[in-house]
Amino acid sequence: MGTEIRGLWRSLPEWMRGEVMLKLLELGVGIAVIWVLVKALKALVNQRTPNADKRYRWRKLVDVLGTLFLVILFITIYSHQLGGLSVTFGLAAAGIAFALQEVIASVAGWLAVMFGGFYRTGDRVQLGGTKGDVIDIGVLRTTIMEVGQWVDSDLYSGRIVLVANSFVFKEPVFNYSSDFPFLWDEIKVPVTFESDHEKARALFLSALEQVAGPLSESSQKRWRAMVDKYLIENARTDPWVAMTFNDNWVEYTLRYVVDYKGRRSTKDALFSRILRDVQASHGEVRFASSTLRILHDRPDGHGADTRS
Repeated sequence: MGTEIRGLWRSLPEWMRGEVMLKLLELGVGIAVIWVLVKALKALVNQRTPNADKRYRWRKLVDVLGTLFLVILFITIYSHQLGGLSVTFGLAAAGIAFALQEVIASVAGWLAVMFGGFYRTGDRVQLGGTKGDVIDIGVLRTTIMEVGQWVDSDLYSGRIVLVANSFVFKEPVFNYSSDFPFLWDEIKVPVTFESDHEKARALFLSALEQVAGPLSESSQKRWRAMVDKYLIENARTDPWVAMTFNDNWVEYTLRYVVDYKGRRSTKDALFSRILRDVQASHGEVRFASSTLRILHDRPDGHGADTRS
């Protein structure tokens, strides 16, 4: 192959070989200049932009501009030769589009993400079956720091997942932090029938207001903005307690609004406060637990009742 290329090169007229070398030299110098400018601009952005989110976005913009300048440079240098290749490019485009349809869909997905507001870096999303925080948005793939899987609650698993941008057209995109960066969460507390139920309700509501109450006002403001933006009903964001019961116990459901990254810590604070307050009630409020009844035959033919 190398011999054939050298033979083809020697067969070209002298003036043509000089023109080719000149254009290659121009292209090389242009690429070097653009590379130096991109590096300099990124260094300037790192120095002048303390905010991590803004710094990331400016660096991405510099990369896009550098790529755009490279394309313009190539077109400018070889503009007179591209006209004859237009028919060839047109015939090849159909085959390329079919072979690279997933790539094209990912690029279209990137445009949709950039200009459609699906998500941005820092958002917690569920995309392509993966839940986590978006740490980078590329032209073809979105990079996610995974949450959950073998780790309980909303904690990082340590895996970095690359998801094709084409998934924004194939599956729902769950965004936990876009317009309303809060979640409704709830815990259930079983209480015995013999307990003072009014005291239990007051105790649980007090714990909710102390732990989750400070978020009520800020979450209500964000929810009002959601109501103004979308066709959606107004919702209750202050903590509240609901009660039901079954054959075994009275069950209290504690519902509250929490920051999307604070579910685990909020539950820990709530359970700690409730446990302390129930113990301080001196038996007026008691947790319920299931009772297991085991029957076995005795020698006299009667069943024995054992409870645990």
